Amino acid sequence: MSEPNRNGDPDAALMLRVKDGDEGAFAKLVTLYQDRVLGLAYRYLSERGSAEDLAQEAFLRVFKAKERYVPTAKFSTWLYRIVVNLCLNEIRYRKGRPAMSLAVVTETSSNLNVDLADQSEPEPGQTLEDEELSIRIREIISDLPENQRIAILLNKFEGFSYQEVAETMETTVTAVKSLLTRARVNIRERLVPYLKEEAPDAVR
Repeated sequence: MSEPNRNGDPDAALMLRVKDGDEGAFAKLVTLYQDRVLGLAYRYLSERGSAEDLAQEAFLRVFKAKERYVPTAKFSTWLYRIVVNLCLNEIRYRKGRPAMSLAVVTETSSNLNVDLADQSEPEPGQTLEDEELSIRIREIISDLPENQRIAILLNKFEGFSYQEVAETMETTVTAVKSLLTRARVNIRERLVPYLKEEAPDAVR
């Protein structure tokens, strides 16, 4: 039998069942996290096919690591650490290849979580402007330094707390706050030509 789950995380409990040979528990974890893992990989890589391949690889690594799994942190933190490391490896590999243009996929634009004005009755041209803004934000985030990009994706887009981001990145909460501050400054500065005067607050 595997060691008990002392952190009260139900997903960690599922992973302990996987460790004990319960493949049904693994299927449940895949169902719970496949969309979130794919979403993070896509935001990082900006290419659907690569994101799908990476998501499959992430779950394969989870399954292969089941014998070594110890629930010292939330399961989601452990899983996202695997995904982030895979994304970083892919980005570093791509640096030796021609740059890939950012894919424009409107179906995921709602996941950018940009706090824009109420759009229940958009003015003419407003929808196009918002789409262009979403695309621009994606481009800016993709160009951030690696650690800033990880921090902003996990905190702003995945809803991770400072502590969860710190655990995923294997650093301190203070370092995470500093990374997020620098990332937001970089985003605001590069958004200035595209936004109205009050719009930079969207990335707070």
